[in-house]
Amino acid sequence: MRTLIADDERLARNELRRLLENHPGIDIIDEATNGEEAVEKINRLRPELVFLDIQMPGKTGFEVLENLEEGINPDVIFTTAFDEFALKAFEFDAIDYLLKPIEPARLEQALKKLEEDQGEDDKIQVNRIFGENDQVFVKDGNKYWFIRLNTVRLFESIGNYVRIYFDQNKPLLLRSLNALEERLDPNVFFRANRKHIINLRMIESIEPYFSGGILVKLKGGEKIEVSRRQAVRFKDFLSL
Repeated sequence: MRTLIADDERLARNELRRLLENHPGIDIIDEATNGEEAVEKINRLRPELVFLDIQMPGKTGFEVLENLEEGINPDVIFTTAFDEFALKAFEFDAIDYLLKPIEPARLEQALKKLEEDQGEDDKIQVNRIFGENDQVFVKDGNKYWFIRLNTVRLFESIGNYVRIYFDQNKPLLLRSLNALEERLDPNVFFRANRKHIINLRMIESIEPYFSGGILVKLKGGEKIEVSRRQAVRFKDFLSL
């Protein structure tokens, strides 16, 4: 697979090259050291895969993708060290996100996901669905998280934001619940009501509730009402 590495840090590029030597299917055709150079080389060389640093001089990794010529759509694996642009990563259809310093096992996992996605012809989808084993970046204030979705038990709408409940943390994501719902695997994440999406694997108990609704208790202790409108679908989904 014709591959381009875009990263402004020489040591990071060299280390990634070294790790990719163990993957003979990856053919590194060139490198880019800043955002402008990345745009030019991707447009000219048309690589099939790009390892793209999120924060680079000239243009961020996101701006690089926004400035590619029409019809040029390489697979992308973001690399990052938790910067202020991390939140936006969720908006792009990347194969995976690797946290620096990149671990060989995580690189292998990302490349395996790439192979699986190609086998399923994922490119025909406008927006890739995020499954429970996918990881996303979230920035809230001065704190950053690299979250595996199977640890998230609840998404709660708060105005223009969504609060994400995982472990003991509750950061805010600048996104509507409707937009988030479109990107989440419906086999795992269920829209319980107007304000909440729950992780079905995080349900601890279920009981009848007012006006034909259902009350769900999650493993974190939160009690969420499945609305009357959604209750029938919820019961069918869980074969209750």
